[in-house]
Amino acid sequence: MVLPTRRTVLALAGAAFAAPPARAQSASAAALKSDGVHDIEISSRAINRFGRASSATKFGRLEFRGGLVLTSAEKNFGGLSGLVIEPDGRRFLAITDEGHWLGGEITYSGTAPSGIARARMGDITATSGRALTRKRDADCEGIALVSGNLTNGVALLSFERNARIGRFPIVNGVLQPPAGYLRTPPEAKKFKSNRGFESVTVVPAGPHKGAVVAFAERYTDSRGHHTGWVWQQGEPRPIYLTDIDGFDVTDLAALGDGSIIVLERRFRWTEGVQMRMRLIKAEALVPGSVLEPEVLLAADMMSEIDNMEGLAVHRSPQGDVVLTLVSDDNFNSFLQRTILLQFTLR
Repeated sequence: MVLPTRRTVLALAGAAFAAPPARAQSASAAALKSDGVHDIEISSRAINRFGRASSATKFGRLEFRGGLVLTSAEKNFGGLSGLVIEPDGRRFLAITDEGHWLGGEITYSGTAPSGIARARMGDITATSGRALTRKRDADCEGIALVSGNLTNGVALLSFERNARIGRFPIVNGVLQPPAGYLRTPPEAKKFKSNRGFESVTVVPAGPHKGAVVAFAERYTDSRGHHTGWVWQQGEPRPIYLTDIDGFDVTDLAALGDGSIIVLERRFRWTEGVQMRMRLIKAEALVPGSVLEPEVLLAADMMSEIDNMEGLAVHRSPQGDVVLTLVSDDNFNSFLQRTILLQFTLR
């Protein structure tokens, strides 16, 4: 979702899938895509404190590990809206809301992120293998790894405007054309154009192991609850999330026990951008139920945040559960920032 810029605000106020469509091609049936993939350079500046006016590192159950402000001369860099990280916390794959993917490795100084190495970008493509060029089709907002790894595996990508969730093979680190799509819930026909599937994750363990979970950025029921869906045996079944203070859902990430962290964002001209993370316990993830998750963190512009849209989870070599967040700068690097933040979940 496009937001007014951060500095402007400050100036004003301070799994199971349905059968693929007939036109779809599998990666094995079409030529593997690697054209258009190119290396890029990403510069970074450390964020050493999360609070602008405080040196505190602990925020409830979360502890700030460090962050980065990321910049690049690459014209397609920015707009990061979804993120997945391999278990070692280094290799990552991110997607942009203009139809590109970004791969690379996070480097560390101790436990704090220190930079991005071996970065490269490519196009998210249609089943034909052609790059998605229309904003309606290219507005990709969420990513989750279904199987394998970021060298050879399968990822789910969720799209907001032309609402759909596709299964995209990864071959030799390159995102391939989609091999199929999840069955779309009937409610998707009622999505506003810029409020569709913003997030997707796959439950790795627990009572709903293997289920796909996705939420619209903002699609509420008659009670004002956010609406999401749990795919089991290929069928999407609705699930509901309490709406607190008008925040929108921007991403999901599953923990090793099957619990899910929800990333949320709110913008108002009088108060700027805010972000929040909430924790859904694994046993609460029952289709048809109303979820009231625990709030892990709430932050406003007194903290080092921007338009936070991407969330990933991994376990560090020390055994810590690490949350990584990235922001969508709306391709306006002069007035907004692409930032990466990491927290330990205690």
